[in-house]
Amino acid sequence: MFDSVNSGLPNRPGVGFKPQHYASLLADPGAVGWLEVHAENYMGAGGRPRAQLRHLAERFPLSIHGVGLSIGGEGRLDPEHLARLCDLCAWANPVSFSEHLAWSTHDHAFLNDLLPLPYTEATLARVCDHVDEVQEALGRQMLLENPSSYLAFATSTLSETDFLREVTRRTGCGLLLDVNNVFVSAVNLQTSPQDYIADFPVEAVGEIHLGGHDEDADDHGAPLLIDSHGRAVGDPVWALLDLTLARTGPKPVLIEWDNDVPDWPVLAAEAGRAAEALAGVPA
Repeated sequence: MFDSVNSGLPNRPGVGFKPQHYASLLADPGAVGWLEVHAENYMGAGGRPRAQLRHLAERFPLSIHGVGLSIGGEGRLDPEHLARLCDLCAWANPVSFSEHLAWSTHDHAFLNDLLPLPYTEATLARVCDHVDEVQEALGRQMLLENPSSYLAFATSTLSETDFLREVTRRTGCGLLLDVNNVFVSAVNLQTSPQDYIADFPVEAVGEIHLGGHDEDADDHGAPLLIDSHGRAVGDPVWALLDLTLARTGPKPVLIEWDNDVPDWPVLAAEAGRAAEALAGVPA
């Protein structure tokens, strides 16, 4: 059991590392305070990805972000996947590890998506068991990320914020608060993102994420937002970040841009805007 949340990352902007930005990061390491990589991209035994990661880890605090553990899945965690994750963390020695409150496996099949789950007592027990297993295997606290949602389950008996609060209480894990996911979910489910932030257990937040989303409409013409990570952070999400930081105080803030990745100056400018938001927050 972990008693407090400290991701070890500096309270500065970070970015998700993309190989095309490798030379720019080495040339201008002061542009960001830390880097995040997706675990599954570095589970091989060697090659250029691991060589680049080794050089970056010597210069930047590193956060490893998992997308394939299926923390919310009904079955047991994949022991081979967990073992590879343990090997990666032992090799890279990141200062932070995080995963998603979602599921992506069923009957030994892997689904290339992060799927939602109902917030029930049975789901809560299963998620807590999986979080405990990951933390015991890694020997470190993990952060659990709130999902982006496109539907709500009629069977849910807990709110998402109460569900996350109880997971942290039972397991001692921390939380990764994705502000873009909050906004996307609120628009799609017609709820208030401000109310969500007001009820979020910010005492457990170790890291904050920002990303871009696409705007669409459902079959009835209602707004539908897609968590695409393929464009700049939207103005309403920046405003929600200000509200969030007013509750959390300064935190490590990550800019995620995974699709249609721009040239480095564009991503660095997004990190600069996050730095401006952090600069206005009292310690």
